[in-house]
Amino acid sequence: MSFPRLSRRLLAASVFAISLPLGAAPDLPGATAAKLPRWRGFNLLEMFNVGNRKPFEESDFKLISRLGFNFVRLPLDYRCWIKNGNWEEFDENGLREVDRAVELGKKHGVHVCLNLHRAPGYTVATPPEKLSLWTDAEARRVCVLHWAALARRYQGVPSSQLSFNLLNEPAGVKAEVYGEVVKLLADAIHAEDPGRLVIADGLEWGRLPLPNAGKLGVALATRGYEPMDVSHYRAEWVRNAETAAPRWPRPLPPNGTLLSPHKPEGANPLRISGPFVKETNLRLHVQTVSTSARLVVEGDGKLLWEKKFQCGPGEGEWKQAVYVEKWKIYQNLYDRDYNASIPAGTNQVVVRVADGDWLQLVELGLTPSGGAEAKLALAQSYGAQASPVFTFTPDSPGGPFGGLPMQDRAWLWERSTAPWLAVAESGTGVIVGEWGAYKNTPHETVLRWAEDNLANWRKAGMGWALWNFRGTFGILDSGRGDVSYEAWEGHKLDRKLLELLQRY
Repeated sequence: MSFPRLSRRLLAASVFAISLPLGAAPDLPGATAAKLPRWRGFNLLEMFNVGNRKPFEESDFKLISRLGFNFVRLPLDYRCWIKNGNWEEFDENGLREVDRAVELGKKHGVHVCLNLHRAPGYTVATPPEKLSLWTDAEARRVCVLHWAALARRYQGVPSSQLSFNLLNEPAGVKAEVYGEVVKLLADAIHAEDPGRLVIADGLEWGRLPLPNAGKLGVALATRGYEPMDVSHYRAEWVRNAETAAPRWPRPLPPNGTLLSPHKPEGANPLRISGPFVKETNLRLHVQTVSTSARLVVEGDGKLLWEKKFQCGPGEGEWKQAVYVEKWKIYQNLYDRDYNASIPAGTNQVVVRVADGDWLQLVELGLTPSGGAEAKLALAQSYGAQASPVFTFTPDSPGGPFGGLPMQDRAWLWERSTAPWLAVAESGTGVIVGEWGAYKNTPHETVLRWAEDNLANWRKAGMGWALWNFRGTFGILDSGRGDVSYEAWEGHKLDRKLLELLQRY
């Protein structure tokens, strides 16, 4: 079923007709697709997944406003308001929870952004949708039905108070196809409510701007999770090896995805310059191996160590046998260390795949005789350009690894802020719809990394929403093991993170 069109007179008598005490909520700035305010706030996850759906809590809105923030993004699962699994039959009880969130935002002076984290035909979560919004006309029709219904339901609520964020983090779709879907949904919304502010996430999990967004009449949202091994260190849903805890700022990790010389992209080995004054143990942590690979370590052109990896079914040296149906091959997870000895006096070490397909090294460690191990996490990028030659100097005051570019505030600016500033300057509004670091990332690393991001976004005039308010990325009840929490309003408050956010 679809919703009846509500007149402005009826809306005045609906949940949005709230009489606010004088001074109860601050005024919200105006917002258009061409220019978004520098909103600052949080994601609230009560309807993020139908399996653990909860009512939105007024205390969240109240505390967010009280702490000086003015924005919440609500990632929503459309299954929270359908009946009996029928995606065309709407349940008023579920939608009233969304009504209540919009009402609470108005009451407490907090902008509410509704996002279909799971939309008919699309999600980044599991299980996947049965039909694809990118290719299936029925999925598109039903997705239009839902957004048009929401547009009618909130017709007349000003865009300073309410916005629609169409889909969460589209990936694996061509820009032109995604653009078609954005136009289809935005047009359906604007047919019901011409003034509604619509925001579209960028491509490839929000990392890349959607071309010609301004012509579609939508603003854009990006993400603030770069680099992932800082923001998602030891996150249970991310397949990563147990590497050293991330630091920030830090040398830019060399690429550890090593290809054989038979690959058209090129082999691009790791090259480590010495001189190695003492005999040194080289530890290599191998993650995934594709089909087969012969990994070799050479010192000054001489073979020091080699290992042939051969993937297959069943049990083996690997931790898990992984068959990839798309390629009809095994890409097994090894997730284990291998060691090679570097003789004293060696000037340069080369680590490469000499034959086979490819493999991933996620960390290396160098231990001089009688000394401590120096660890270096490695990035993963298939077919990337050759990593720079870097040096190993164990007693250097600047750190044992030299010659590498740095990941720091300037790196974040060039990689994840400047491209979006260019979009904003061209006349399309931009916001960072999600960002933050998971509870397992060391807190001091989080604070330094977060400040670099926040400083960049303030410089660019971009707003942001931390994922989340209460929980593993948030300022309340995050469960970090290295924070001295403060008891506050029935919660455990991360005061240092809060004060950092308030400064920006």
